Amino acid sequence: MLPELHRHPEKARNRIITSLARSKAEVHEAQRLRFQVFGEEMGARLASAAEEIDRDRFDDYCDHLLVRDDADGKVVGTYRILPPAQAAHMGGYYSEGEFDLDRLAHIRGQLVEVGRSCVHKDYRKGAVITQLWGGLAGYMIRNGHEYLIGCASIGMGDGGHYAASVYHKIHAQHAAPPEYRVFPHSPLPLAKLDNSLDAEIPPLIKGYLRLGAYVCGEPAWDPDFNTADLFILLPLSHISRKYARHFLGE
Repeated sequence: MLPELHRHPEKARNRIITSLARSKAEVHEAQRLRFQVFGEEMGARLASAAEEIDRDRFDDYCDHLLVRDDADGKVVGTYRILPPAQAAHMGGYYSEGEFDLDRLAHIRGQLVEVGRSCVHKDYRKGAVITQLWGGLAGYMIRNGHEYLIGCASIGMGDGGHYAASVYHKIHAQHAAPPEYRVFPHSPLPLAKLDNSLDAEIPPLIKGYLRLGAYVCGEPAWDPDFNTADLFILLPLSHISRKYARHFLGE
């Protein structure tokens, strides 16, 4: 579990608080924020859209990390966390719907999957993202987990050229060793896309790479969210000393 609360200045008049959801009502708050970001902003096709939440079959097996604005108690950031024991009860990881993870069988019992990361549009200046990273790092350390995995999404509003260019820009330097390679079930058709754009790397992916994450293969296409998803693997032992001090207190 996380410490009871973490506080960090967001604005001069506000503070933000990080915790794990402790009730169905708090999970519902996270699902409501996810709907606002993924459904309303990004136009994702969500099965639970009529309820104005984003909910799927994995939610009941996950821990939900929340960041609140202490001024009004509103949830302004969230991360969904699926630890290995719960993934086993669930019958697999969310990312297995998009990727073949057979080559990760040797570390499967140590994999923590994160996803559904989002921040309210009024709080995307850095502090909330930093709080999410810090809370996630604390969760990993306290529960003795070594590997973090997840699908990092890239928008495809232009048909995929931006996503192809981001992948082209980062894959050589950050490619995973062969024993960590995964394979998309529905690959993004890279050969048909322009990969030469001067594409800015999305902040979340940039954060993963700065921490020392691997890109484990070509992106998958997620038609429901209309995104290209990169499979990211971050061994905690791979985190640079600089970021270990910042997030892990080492």
